[in-house]
Amino acid sequence: MTDQNQKLVQQIRIGVIGPQTVVDKIMRVIETFPSFAPVPLIFKHEDEAPALAGQLGGEVEVLILSDPLAHRKVKEQVILPIPVHHVPVTDAGLYKALFFALHSCKLEGGVSVDTLTETMVRRTLKDMDMSEVAASIYDGPAYSSKNQLADFHEANYLAGKCSIAFTGLESAALELTRRGVPNAWLMPSDQDIIVSLERALLSTASRRSREGQIVVGMINVDDFGTQALKRNNEHEVQKLKLDIHRMVLDYVESLDGYLTHMGGDEYLFFTTRGIFERETGGYKTIPLAKDVNKTHGISLSIGMGFGRTASAAGTNARIAMRKAKEAGGNACFIVREDGTLIGPLEMADPVQDVLSFTDAALIKQAEDAGMTSAYLSKLLHQRARFGKYEYKVHELANLLDITVRSAHRLLLLWIDNGLVEISGLEKVPRGRPRQIFRFVFLQKEL
Repeated sequence: MTDQNQKLVQQIRIGVIGPQTVVDKIMRVIETFPSFAPVPLIFKHEDEAPALAGQLGGEVEVLILSDPLAHRKVKEQVILPIPVHHVPVTDAGLYKALFFALHSCKLEGGVSVDTLTETMVRRTLKDMDMSEVAASIYDGPAYSSKNQLADFHEANYLAGKCSIAFTGLESAALELTRRGVPNAWLMPSDQDIIVSLERALLSTASRRSREGQIVVGMINVDDFGTQALKRNNEHEVQKLKLDIHRMVLDYVESLDGYLTHMGGDEYLFFTTRGIFERETGGYKTIPLAKDVNKTHGISLSIGMGFGRTASAAGTNARIAMRKAKEAGGNACFIVREDGTLIGPLEMADPVQDVLSFTDAALIKQAEDAGMTSAYLSKLLHQRARFGKYEYKVHELANLLDITVRSAHRLLLLWIDNGLVEISGLEKVPRGRPRQIFRFVFLQKEL
């Protein structure tokens, strides 16, 4: 089995069906769900959804559709042995549409709205201090066609009851545009998509089978000796140790886990994959690290290991811990059973972009090209925290703690192996322009 196929086996394949705009948005959000391997298919009209769903039915574990109408058509016309979900249209999309209409000065004549209930519309208008805006709400069949919705909005527009139409169906928005009726499409928000993906994840057989899988975690207090020297006496040092132990114990208790102190500044704990996934928000944040940092000014390195056996999980936890230390501490990495890497998770400082996963084959490619595990960990850490994948040679030398000459030598080696490319030049007042190097594989992951 190839590395790529092995990765897909370990992930849960999810079919994503909808118009291009919504599918693109779902694909962006799904990057924060490392458990999913998405298979997107695009339709131009909701009537195409059943055929696409039938096409994917035997290849994926779960389906998610862009809107309620497409979902209804699939359920009516295709019998699938897998869970089928959709992204609902909620009042979150109405806030954005109203904001757009307000700045376009299109609210004077009122609005007409479909898909949403009257309660949702009135509440949103009240929240935005727009209760005086007249609103006509569609009360026809729940799964109306584009022409039914377009007829409703057009009638209100021609009667002077609205100056803009809000519709939850893209095809209806296109039809309204064709008829010359000002309109806005109620797009699902990122939060709507996240909730739908979480429901989809929980409904899969793979997710349920992994729910009870044992997870091994290692926690190490970064540079505890230096922190201890800042205390005035041994009594304060012992109190600090007890405070940290209590906070770690409380965190592991929240995971329904088992904790053991390995001595010194290291802890080992066990929990289950399902609980760990929920408590980290889908492998995104470690609240313990922030609590310890805010309370005592101390950072943690955490390594989490998944495995089919306790031994394999423990080995992966140690590898993940090494990645966290190599990144400079204050980081958490996860190594899964297939060797893929997740991280760094959000710790004491906000992470700009949580990584989905780093392919085991990519890690091997980087290390074969002379990029040590320590260098890779630091680059991944910077990419996740600051979205950085371009460096000037002196910046890279500072990050990797090497000389500029060594950085030049490594960059040439990495360019030869396709990991890095020259992306531009920076002009300086005196001297030669400085080259800017782009780490291509980091950009792709981002």
